[in-house]
Amino acid sequence: MAAHLPGSSIRGLEVTPIRLELTEPFAIATGAPDAAQNVVVRIELDDGTVGLGEAAPFEAVTGETQRSTLDALDRVRELVLGADARAWRKLAAGLYDVAAEAPAARCAVEQAVLDACSRRAGLSIAELVGGRGEQLESDVTITAGSIEHARDSAARWSQKGFSTLKIKVGARPFREDADRVEAVATAAPGAHLLLDANGGYDADQALALLAELRKRNIEVRLFEQPVPALDLDGLTRVSKEGNVTVCADESVKTAADVVRIARRDAAGAVNLKITKSGVAETIAMWHVAEAAGLFRMIGGMVEAELAMTFSAHLASGLGGFAFVDLDTPLFLRESPFSGGLAYEGARIVLPSGTGIGVRFEPHPPTPSP
Repeated sequence: MAAHLPGSSIRGLEVTPIRLELTEPFAIATGAPDAAQNVVVRIELDDGTVGLGEAAPFEAVTGETQRSTLDALDRVRELVLGADARAWRKLAAGLYDVAAEAPAARCAVEQAVLDACSRRAGLSIAELVGGRGEQLESDVTITAGSIEHARDSAARWSQKGFSTLKIKVGARPFREDADRVEAVATAAPGAHLLLDANGGYDADQALALLAELRKRNIEVRLFEQPVPALDLDGLTRVSKEGNVTVCADESVKTAADVVRIARRDAAGAVNLKITKSGVAETIAMWHVAEAAGLFRMIGGMVEAELAMTFSAHLASGLGGFAFVDLDTPLFLRESPFSGGLAYEGARIVLPSGTGIGVRFEPHPPTPSP
């Protein structure tokens, strides 16, 4: 292997826990956090170039916590320091070997390394990963809750220019969820409706919900993760019998998982999230999904502007995403970041300049117990 270029070695790694208060609990079928306990990673190269990354552990989805993420980052410190930032895929493979169970931590390091590399090269992340420059328009989430909450949220987001609404279901009996979906459809007529159960139903319940919505003449464009992650038989059944495009999320964390979904014809779409899989693995999953003819969604956990802007760069640069779910910065009361993606209604505007395009202005750290 070629020797390190002057300035390309990683000489510094700083880790800062942050707490992000939300405007409302981000309620899904498996939990309802009222704050995000995330972690910011800052690396510095020998030439002084700095890169930033954000870990967004979401215990209800991946089992990760802020504490486990900090522990994982401590374990990979020796591997990161002294590594050549240009060989980021080699570093990503090493991170997986050391901390396979900690995708949020691995992802934050990968983001920071690529942020530094792209800054050094005079490129944005979107240009670095492909440069297709596709325009992005995001959905917005209607979190789990009451019928009144669903109706009011749909009306508010619709007035703000969002034409695709992603409704969290699976936390209540399917008939109650049908009432919530109907309330959204009534409050935002003409909106495209996506459902996301986060594995909260079994196949019978998921199919019953779809049948009930058809009786009410409510069209659903996409049904994301209707059954638990390991229930591929149930996922396949909903996909074949539900008369709707099914999207696998929790069921796909690696490129090999996408292969399994494609071979079984278990879903017509996959949700790709850097915090769920890591950056290098997410890119591999994109290629497999494209080759298999699967629709792709770009999504995230409860992320602030740093990780979500990276994902927006990735989606714009790679292109080919039929669904965009990059909305969680809209749920933050305040943020320690400046710059990054902006929303013009549902349209995402990427920052100009190099790297991710986000600055970190930390508040005093507040680690979780």
